[in-house]
Amino acid sequence: MTIARDNLKQLLKNFRTLAVVVAAAAAVAPGAAAQGVANDGGAAMDRSAVERIVRDYILKNPEIVMEAIQALRDRERMAEAENDRQALASLADRIFRDPASPVGGNPDGDVTVVEFFDYRCGVCKRVHPIVKELVAGDPKIRRVYKEWPILGPNSVIASRAALASRRQGDDRYFAFHDAMMVAKSGLEEPAILQIAKSVGLDLARLQKDMRDPEIEAIIRRNYELAEALNLNGTPSFLIGDRIIRGGQDLESMRKLVADARKAK
Repeated sequence: MTIARDNLKQLLKNFRTLAVVVAAAAAVAPGAAAQGVANDGGAAMDRSAVERIVRDYILKNPEIVMEAIQALRDRERMAEAENDRQALASLADRIFRDPASPVGGNPDGDVTVVEFFDYRCGVCKRVHPIVKELVAGDPKIRRVYKEWPILGPNSVIASRAALASRRQGDDRYFAFHDAMMVAKSGLEEPAILQIAKSVGLDLARLQKDMRDPEIEAIIRRNYELAEALNLNGTPSFLIGDRIIRGGQDLESMRKLVADARKAK
């Protein structure tokens, strides 16, 4: 099996292609060598010969390593973006129109921003004022809250309390949500109840509603949805046909909203 050096640069555009070439050479060349086969006047190449050519070419052209890595990353990003679009389309009702998910901003807005969050997540706390400013500055944003308590038992208690607070009115939920996002404590249950009291919630009713199996069912559905969307942590945002895994600055969020609006 003869491989011309002139063709190697094209073959080495990414390492997957390279792996195929080397594997093919290793599989075919030994048999050819054993038979003394030559192609175009050249000796059949064994695996070690192929590896030497590959090594020599990389050493002489090290920039192709970064080109290959970048090409692979670009391909993976494109594949992830397409998978995200398909997942968002197939799960749209559960993502955007679940009546169990609180809705803020403009309920009739033209762009929906969905956030999966945990009250004990440090990044969620840091981006909280950014998201508030984003929504306050754009009267056409619809905001959907997805309680996703992934950081331990206290996170689960906090989400159960927040969802239970909604039964005393959406305004109470939003006030409680904001207060817990800015809280500096570890959000143990006594601290959660103290925050609830500070925003005017009926504690007896709150504690009773927290035990309702439907509250646990809402959280479980959010876990299932996050898994189906391949989310890898909090915060995660869904804007238009994009999934944003991690925190963003205000200008980046505004651009994502503007892009979603243009795509309509």
